[in-house]
Amino acid sequence: MLSPRAEIILRSIIERYIERGVPVSSHSLVQAGALRVCSATVRNDIAALEREGFIIHPHTSAGSMPTDKGYRYYVTSLRELTLPVSEQRLISHLFHQVEGKLEEWLSLAAAVTSQLSRNVALVSIPKPADCQFRHLELLILQDRLVLLVLVLRGARVKQQLITLSAPAPQDELTTIADRLNAQYHGLTSRQIQKEENELSPAERQLTDCVAEMMQAEDVQEHSQCYLEGLHFMVSQPEFSRSGRQTHLLELLRNKSMLLTVLPHGVNVREVQVAIGNENEAEAIRDCGVVVSRYGLPNEAVGVIGVIGPTRMPYAHIMSAVSYLSSVLTVLVGELYGVRTQDTFKHSNSN
Repeated sequence: MLSPRAEIILRSIIERYIERGVPVSSHSLVQAGALRVCSATVRNDIAALEREGFIIHPHTSAGSMPTDKGYRYYVTSLRELTLPVSEQRLISHLFHQVEGKLEEWLSLAAAVTSQLSRNVALVSIPKPADCQFRHLELLILQDRLVLLVLVLRGARVKQQLITLSAPAPQDELTTIADRLNAQYHGLTSRQIQKEENELSPAERQLTDCVAEMMQAEDVQEHSQCYLEGLHFMVSQPEFSRSGRQTHLLELLRNKSMLLTVLPHGVNVREVQVAIGNENEAEAIRDCGVVVSRYGLPNEAVGVIGVIGPTRMPYAHIMSAVSYLSSVLTVLVGELYGVRTQDTFKHSNSN
C-alpha cells in the first residue's frame, strides 16, 4: 500500500498524463499547489514510486509516466463512479429518438460510447447465455459412422457425423445417449467438461464432441458486433508512432476475432478493466480495455466495451460503459417482457 501522499502524487501524475499525453515533471506537481510540500519531498516520493514500478522516466531528464502497474493501482482506487447527469440526459434523449428496434439501439450505443470515450467502442448483439445441453440422439449409419444429433436450449438443433473408435450397435448407442442425457441435461460446455463421471471410451469421445459443438456455437453467436470510433484510434499519438497500429486495425476490423480477445467472466453490469500486458492478445498489449456485459443473464447477454491506449480517462469511460450497459439491459428487458432493476425509461417517440 502507498502512503496517502504517495497516492496523491501518483494520481496527479496519472491524471495529468492522461490529459496532456506528455511526461509529468515534479515541478509541475509542486506548482499545482495541491501537495503543500517542498519540491525535494515530491522528488523523493517520485523516486520511490519509480523504484516500486508505478511510474517510469522515458529519459533521465524527462518527467514521469505511469506504468501498467500504476494505472492498475489508480483504477482499483476509483470509487462511486457516476456519469454526469447532463450526459445521462443526452443519452436518454438520443435513445428516445430511435425506433424500438434492437439494431438501432446497438448502433446508437456504439456511436454514443465512442463519442463519450473518444476511443473505439464495440457493442455485440445479445445472444442467449452459454448454450445449454437439452437432448442427444445417436443414430448409426454404417459400421463406426454415427450421426450425433444435439438439441440445445431454445430448440436449437445441431448435427455432426462422428467416427467412433470402435463399432457399437444401435441399442448400445441408445443406452449411451440415455446416460449422457441424464448426466448433462441443462449444463453448459464448461460444466460438462468439469464433470468427473466415469465414462467408457465411446462416452468420452462423444462427450468431447458435444462440448466442442457447444463451444463452437457459443463463439459463433458472439461473432457480430457494432464498431465505432476507428478514427479516434488512428489519431492517438501512441498508435501513430507504433508499429503495432496495423495489427491492431486488422484486429478491430475483424469483428468476429475482436470479441474473442476481450476479458472473460464479466457479469452483467459489472465493469472490468484490462490494462496493457493484462490483455491476453498480443495485438492489444499496448491498450486499455473497459468492458461490461448487458442484458438478461438467463435469456440474452451482450458485450459493450471500449478499446484505446492505456492512457485513457478510466473514470469517465468506466462510468459511461456502466451507464450504457444499464440502458441496454433495460431495452433488452423490454424486448423479452422482463422488468429489470435499472431505472432508465424508454418510450418510442414515433
